[in-house]
Amino acid sequence: MPLRSDLLDELQIPDGTTVEEHDLVTDGDVIVGGQSTVEFGVRGHNVIAGERVRFGGDIEAEGDCRLDMWSDVAGNVLVGENAYIGERVHIGGQLMVSGDLDIGDEVDIEDGFEANGWIVIRNPMPTIVFLFVYLSHLLRIGEEEAADEVVSEVLSDDGAESDPVLIPRNGSVSDDAWRVSTPATVGDDCRLHGNIRAERLAVGEDTVVFGSLRAKSDVHVGAGTEIKGDVTTRDGTVSVAPGVTVWGDISATDVQLHEDATVEGSIRARGEMTMLQSYSGTGAPEADSATDDAATEADDSGADETGDSEEDSADAADDSTDDERVTVPEEDDDAETERVTAEDSTGERVTAPEDESDSVDTDDDYRENGHEAGLAE
Repeated sequence: MPLRSDLLDELQIPDGTTVEEHDLVTDGDVIVGGQSTVEFGVRGHNVIAGERVRFGGDIEAEGDCRLDMWSDVAGNVLVGENAYIGERVHIGGQLMVSGDLDIGDEVDIEDGFEANGWIVIRNPMPTIVFLFVYLSHLLRIGEEEAADEVVSEVLSDDGAESDPVLIPRNGSVSDDAWRVSTPATVGDDCRLHGNIRAERLAVGEDTVVFGSLRAKSDVHVGAGTEIKGDVTTRDGTVSVAPGVTVWGDISATDVQLHEDATVEGSIRARGEMTMLQSYSGTGAPEADSATDDAATEADDSGADETGDSEEDSADAADDSTDDERVTVPEEDDDAETERVTAEDSTGERVTAPEDESDSVDTDDDYRENGHEAGLAE
């Protein structure tokens, strides 16, 4: 885990975390910020809690357990290695420690305690304060390599390969609701009970949440996840991956819904509603784009060739049209001239077509010639 300025700046639920019989179960560590409330028990590798943290069940730690001042545990505390209990801590059950026990003043253990190692009754320094004091002392004397080793040992435990469960300061976790004022991230293959409330929320794949999701900003639901309630955001976007089942309603500013997702309730989007589609995975989009490119090139080449031929034919057509426009009036002028001549010779108007006018003119000539011949006889 990288060293950050604020370790508990979000609610982080790692992969494989489950809630079983009112216990939060994980393979990694459990780190709870100060003044937080965890209504059920906790089972993990190392359990570290800040000041005034309240647990509603038992604590089972395979490694170490550190409870800072004024913490309260309603059940038993079972520790596989060493335990560090701050002053004025209350434990409602029994304290069982396989290793050493470092305990402070005015600690209230209702059912007694047992430790197989050394028992030291003093006021142990809170975990975070002790870490910073120790590191500052090492840096003051110039032992930078030793300080790096201490940080690496604290932040990367060899016994726990999984990421830790991080509950930020002033957080509240219960079967009813998980409430934090920071972003929240839920991993893959998790099984959680309760409604999740956060500033921004992202849920992994193949996770089951027996409750609803609500955030101020964006909400993302991973593939194959099942939400047994509503998915709501105040001023953000809800994105739903394929294979997701939402048993309630979806309400957001914008909604991005995959076509393979199922929503049993209604969908309300104040902004845009987008339907996402998945690719077949066979390279079809690339083939389509290649085909489109080839077709485009063919169209361009064909358009160039066709354009040249069309331009040539268009020029030829224009030339022929111009020729006809030049010659036709000449024929019309000749026809009009012949018609005028016919009218002058006979004194009658001829309205027949040009060909017929020619034949009519010929018959008239014959009649005139015959009439003149008859008169001459």
